[in-house]
Amino acid sequence: MPTIDAPRRLMNGRTFDFSREVAVMAIINRTPDSFYDRGATFALDASVAAARRAIADGADWVDIGGAKFAPGPAVPIEEEINRVVPVVEALQGSGVVISVDTFHSDVARAALRAGAHVINDTTGLHDPAMAHVVADSDATLVITHSLAEPRTAYPAPTYGDVVREVIDFLQARVELAVAHGIPRDRLVVDPGHDLNKNTLHSLDITRRLGEITALGLPTLVAVSNKDFVGETLDRERGDRVEGSLAAMVFSILQGARIVRMHNVRAAVDAARMTEAILGFRQPAYLRHNQA
Repeated sequence: MPTIDAPRRLMNGRTFDFSREVAVMAIINRTPDSFYDRGATFALDASVAAARRAIADGADWVDIGGAKFAPGPAVPIEEEINRVVPVVEALQGSGVVISVDTFHSDVARAALRAGAHVINDTTGLHDPAMAHVVADSDATLVITHSLAEPRTAYPAPTYGDVVREVIDFLQARVELAVAHGIPRDRLVVDPGHDLNKNTLHSLDITRRLGEITALGLPTLVAVSNKDFVGETLDRERGDRVEGSLAAMVFSILQGARIVRMHNVRAAVDAARMTEAILGFRQPAYLRHNQA
């Protein structure tokens, strides 16, 4: 298990001890073109209802996105704000950690004002103002490895050693965040499975995730229903749950401490079982073969 700097993190009144705890992050996309749900939670009432179901199913964090990373037309900043902020506001008082998935500093600022606790930047501080915005708050920043300009294609990515290059990128961006005033105890890293990477790259990252978790910061993995799972197993988008859970559990064993997942109830059960096997938590009850 990795040694995590300042593993105890206080967010929204709840303390997470990432030396022995896994947080399950649910995914709520207010986008008409999300790769998994194809816009099923685009409407405000549908997105809020989905978030509340995820909380009822045991999600620790809820990640709200208003513009996907993948190539496509740019979403105007005001439109992205209008998509994510009402969901953040609707979830106030729910007890869950609220994350907003954005690469725009203006969206991050609006989300933080509305009560978000985490900014999940899939471009790893592509917007130079993002670090300033987060530094001026008490929020946590997720720094993710990716290479492309937001919403642009990056065909046939190549790496000499994908894991080494991801580590170098994350280390440099962590140093940048700290230089802009964000303390390490408010940083999380994400290797960016499938983001400007092919299936072999994502498998290599998963296999060697321990080298990334050795950075000493809590590591988030977003492996849910990704193409590397589908291509590995020859499964279409709606038939990747089991493969996603296998990748998630393996990542936890390599030190991942936040798992971003679509199928929340299954992910929560798998994460809690893994925690129990590792000795991080006690069973809910003991009856079998008890005196």
